[in-house]
Amino acid sequence: MNIGSIATNIAGAITLAAYLNAKFHIAKDVHNLLSIKQGEREYARAVRNGRGNPWFIFTETVNKYPDMVCIWSREGTYTYRQVRDLACQYAHLFLSMGVKRGDLVGLYLQNCPEFLFAWLGLWSIGCAPAAINYHLADDALLHCLKISGTRLLLVDNDAECRERIEASRAILEGELGMELVLMDSVFCSSVSTYPATFPPMEYALNMESGFPAILIYTSGTTGKPKGCAFTMSRFYAGKHPRRHSTGDREGPDGDRWYCAMPMYHGTGGLSLMFALCSGVGIAIGRKFSVRNFWRDIRDSDSTYFVYVGEAARYLLAAPPSPDDRNHRVRCMYGNGLRPDVWDRFRDRFGVPEVMEFFNSTEGMFSLYNHNNGPFTTSSVGHHGALSRVLLRNVFVPVEVDPVTGDIIRDPRTGFATRSSYKKGGEMLVAIPNEAAFQGYWRDSEATAKKFVRDVFRTGDLYYRTGDALRRQDDGRWYFVDRLGDTFRWKSENVATAEVAEVIGCFPGIQEANVYGVKVPNHEGRAGCAALMLSPDAKGTFDFKALAEYTRAKLPKYAVPVFLRVIESPVHIGNHKQNKVPLREEGVDPEKVGTKVSEGMRDRFLWLPPWEEGYVEFNKADWSNLTGGGARL
Repeated sequence: MNIGSIATNIAGAITLAAYLNAKFHIAKDVHNLLSIKQGEREYARAVRNGRGNPWFIFTETVNKYPDMVCIWSREGTYTYRQVRDLACQYAHLFLSMGVKRGDLVGLYLQNCPEFLFAWLGLWSIGCAPAAINYHLADDALLHCLKISGTRLLLVDNDAECRERIEASRAILEGELGMELVLMDSVFCSSVSTYPATFPPMEYALNMESGFPAILIYTSGTTGKPKGCAFTMSRFYAGKHPRRHSTGDREGPDGDRWYCAMPMYHGTGGLSLMFALCSGVGIAIGRKFSVRNFWRDIRDSDSTYFVYVGEAARYLLAAPPSPDDRNHRVRCMYGNGLRPDVWDRFRDRFGVPEVMEFFNSTEGMFSLYNHNNGPFTTSSVGHHGALSRVLLRNVFVPVEVDPVTGDIIRDPRTGFATRSSYKKGGEMLVAIPNEAAFQGYWRDSEATAKKFVRDVFRTGDLYYRTGDALRRQDDGRWYFVDRLGDTFRWKSENVATAEVAEVIGCFPGIQEANVYGVKVPNHEGRAGCAALMLSPDAKGTFDFKALAEYTRAKLPKYAVPVFLRVIESPVHIGNHKQNKVPLREEGVDPEKVGTKVSEGMRDRFLWLPPWEEGYVEFNKADWSNLTGGGARL
């Protein structure tokens, strides 16, 4: 064979390999798997040296970049050396207050540098924070603190935070035996009186792999919040894969992450701590604000930002500005970016990359999509051919009864039938035993509900994610709905997320929150969409055109029967929609305002069969439904 033929064959082989890689994404799968393995090896090596505590990652980074500004905030900026010294001062403060290795300390704090100082200080003495949602009050607050087992709570000096804590002070100090510490100017001054020397190293050494790096909580929209330990092993081993996936640059000339999402939530707090421990600068926004968001981005010179839920939609709803592209952001990272705002946001604000991930607080099922082009736009993750083969019997979709929430089983065999990935269903995760899921913190009853047995054969064991997803044949994953959000109407299942996506594309609608409501004398639940209209659409919105649009875009059974026009969104603290109070009120005039206090003046419309468009819905219409005089 001559040299020309050899060259031609080599070129052909390279072309074929490139084609196969582009089609099946083999290189990406291999890189991801190798990155995970490297993270596991790094953690195993650290454990052999007794240094599986992330505190040692942080101190190594301080040694590498001592004078680099690593935290920006409106309250001040800090170098790595300063952050380390403050963390040590917090550590000595905690020790003086009786905190012992293995304890959790509650943080009822808004976003602030002190959150991170306290967190790092706790690591240095073999402890961890229990990150409490500072919006919680009364029973929900007491529940979260009780299951944490903490005896010390740091309280934000914000007036509303103080008021909520004060309302429960008697129980917190009495029944729970907690010490409440207000983080006011006096407290912050007292911190500076403690030494900046390292606490005794034996506190931080040889931590158990299952001990929390931080205790975070589920949102609580389907019941009381449940505690989830984001373990030290998960943090340490996850550091390398995360750096591999985000591609951020460390060092003084590297990237900077901005976050105004609540730090008590895993997406916000862990994103910042991962960056901080990796030598990547961070910027802290105290609260999310449309007015301040881009100003903070510019002033902090941030190149990444963290989003959750509907935050991107609110930014997009603001009036266009000449400063829309006046920033250096090259990537946005988070979860809950709705498909109907994905490209519009990127096009308007000039953010070229989106890193959307799908992950539960429990961490048992996760997906990731680093998107910088049209192929994976709007998907929550992507698996190449290799991953699809390896995970075929690990992540398994099944059909679920939307009324009972039970997995649908064959009445003859008692086993479930797996759905096709393209159709989707609730994702089950195959696990070898119950120990594979660490469980909810001090809540064995809630933990037991996450397991399901004898699904496809006798003796098998699966973890229930509670999330319905589907996957295209090419590996792109899409979120369908949360278990309990899907409802049944006209003998069909209606996925609220898919309906909201369609309605959200209609001009003049800033946000759509879709749920099912009970209607007298009817089986199942009728669809209702709580609509927040954009300011320029109020007073001129065409509800007849909306009805025509939804009828053209959705199956007949999925077209919302009712509309609720709201003035302010109904969200939990991390900017994710909350359907529960809206669903409980329904469209019964007597219940409106009992769960959504600001909704007393909301406007209701409906789409009865005899009308072409949505018309006003009032007490007389409700009475007609109750009496059986109207059928939907």
